[in-house]
Amino acid sequence: MTEQGNNPKPYPALRNIQYSPMKEGEEHYIILWDPSGLSAEKLIIPLNLFYLFQFLDGEHSPEQIGVEYLKKYGEFLLPDKIDRLIADLDEKLFLEGERYEAAKAAALKAYREAPARKPRFAGKSYEADPQKLREQIAGFFTSKEGPSPDPSENQGKLIKGLVAPNYDVNVAGPLYAWAYKELREAEAPDVYILLGTAHAGLAEPVAVTDKDFESPLGVVPVNRPIMEYLRSKGGDAWFADELRHETEHSIEFQLPFLQETVGARQSISMVPVLTSFPPGCWIDPDLKDVADQVERFVSVLKDAIAASGRKVCLIAGANLAHIGLRYGDDKAPTDFSFHRCMQTDLEMLKHVENVDAQGFAEFLLKEQDRRHVLGFSAMYLLLRVIEAEKGEVLRYDREIVDQFNSTVTYASAAFF
Repeated sequence: MTEQGNNPKPYPALRNIQYSPMKEGEEHYIILWDPSGLSAEKLIIPLNLFYLFQFLDGEHSPEQIGVEYLKKYGEFLLPDKIDRLIADLDEKLFLEGERYEAAKAAALKAYREAPARKPRFAGKSYEADPQKLREQIAGFFTSKEGPSPDPSENQGKLIKGLVAPNYDVNVAGPLYAWAYKELREAEAPDVYILLGTAHAGLAEPVAVTDKDFESPLGVVPVNRPIMEYLRSKGGDAWFADELRHETEHSIEFQLPFLQETVGARQSISMVPVLTSFPPGCWIDPDLKDVADQVERFVSVLKDAIAASGRKVCLIAGANLAHIGLRYGDDKAPTDFSFHRCMQTDLEMLKHVENVDAQGFAEFLLKEQDRRHVLGFSAMYLLLRVIEAEKGEVLRYDREIVDQFNSTVTYASAAFF
């Protein structure tokens, strides 16, 4: 049931919008944004209005939302104020509806017509000038937080995979360098399966795109034989959400490191895959279809690699825990809670080192998503597909992301 034109629905439904608390003086606010990147807008609202967002579920009218406000705060919220809020959300593409669908269709058309996926974060999260970018990456390898200049113990071995952060390169660059030092000194294949975390979620468990990827250092082409195999065996379902690649950073952030460590000495190609599925899909009957799709993708990807006759390296761009108010916790992290989180992370990563995908999933199931490990799906796929006996965690670190001490953790690991 919709109104005419571009007006929002009489029962407005909020899209998958992210939010974060902020404070100015004694006043508390919430800032909202679109993690898919389709909308570049942000919206700052008072904390009391944010209470109403749980009722933007497609089942409450503006009048009913006003009643909920009255129940909570004991005072009326003028109808025109609710209407203005809903109209503002719709204008910013934060609501489901005709305006959002039209913008999504236009963006998908432009993406498919482009010759390559353009770098979205060059000049923001890393240097856009090629020479400055090369110097920046070199600096990550030599910084005091970077890897040792001594040769790797794995030097000359055939590398099978990496786990690297997908955090802002300007900040986490030395952590990337720990992983890519291993690649630089290894016997490196020329095909890379890049498994990225889809932060805005996906309609399907995976989203594959056949677009070449451009960075300031040049273009990395997709591997056409593997891509054609995936499409022939999986149909269009795995490509249906490829627009997510246009704005997602987790694969883009790997490219300059990959190009500098391997692409500078040999030709390379890639298979870009975004992922988003929970560890609970193997035990929740309501998620059986998701689990079945993941199993199907794992099987077909393995077959595609075998049919290509090529050696591949899998790279998972994946952060670990996300703790604090920004990520839905009811209190800010303390030094004690961070150290407890770190100990839990390192215990969890033992399953990654042991290439134990099932143990990794079961570990997170026992936690019941308390630490919001968003990189699970990318790391899980790596563990399922990789042909390695053992991995090694090389470095672990964290970043505080806001004034409330909200924290993201990440690690680098290599598999031989």
